[in-house]
Parts: sequence; C-alpha cells; structure tokens
Amino acid sequence: MPPEVITVFRSRLRPEVEEEYATLAAKMTALAQGMPGFVDSKTFTHTDGERVTVVTFKDIASHTAWKEHPAHQQAQKNGRERLYSEYSIQVGISSHSHSFKLDE
Repeated sequence: MPPEVITVFRSRLRPEVEEEYATLAAKMTALAQGMPGFVDSKTFTHTDGERVTVVTFKDIASHTAWKEHPAHQQAQKNGRERLYSEYSIQVGISSHSHSFKLDE
C-alpha cells in the first residue's frame, strides 16, 4: 500500500456546545468523505470527554485540499472561537502499512 497521510485530531468541547458541535461534525464528516483521496475517518470519545478523530487521505495533495477547503477552514475558525476548550493536531505520512482481516 502506498504511504497515506494520517491526521490525529484530539479535542475537548466547551460544555454548552454539544448540539452545535454534533451538527457541524456531521457536516464536516460528510464533506471529508466526498473529497477526492479520502480513505477513512473514525471518531472516539473517552469517558473523560476527550474526543479523538483519525482521518486518512491517500496522499499529501488530497490532504491539503481538505485542509484548505473553505467550509473546513470556516469550521476550524468556529471551533477555535466557540466550540473547543482545547485541541491538538498531529499529521504524519505512514512509512509502513499492513492489514489483516479474517474472512468468515
């Protein structure tokens, strides 16, 4: 498998924005899924409130297109201004990939 671009987005929400965040997150997920080069995305929420989203794109060009999409940039701005109490982002290029799936 060729190297992919993987983004790990960790965040915590302000308590009063759960509903607004859920609406925006659904829109951004649908937008990302429609972008050329999108591979997959998963979001997990820990019991302590931290959310972790892992998004994978097939290459740097498709990741950059997502990063620079105007609706995504507006969502990032809204997140900083109104939704998140904290967040961090790590982006990397995979150096190795292997998978296994038991066929039943």
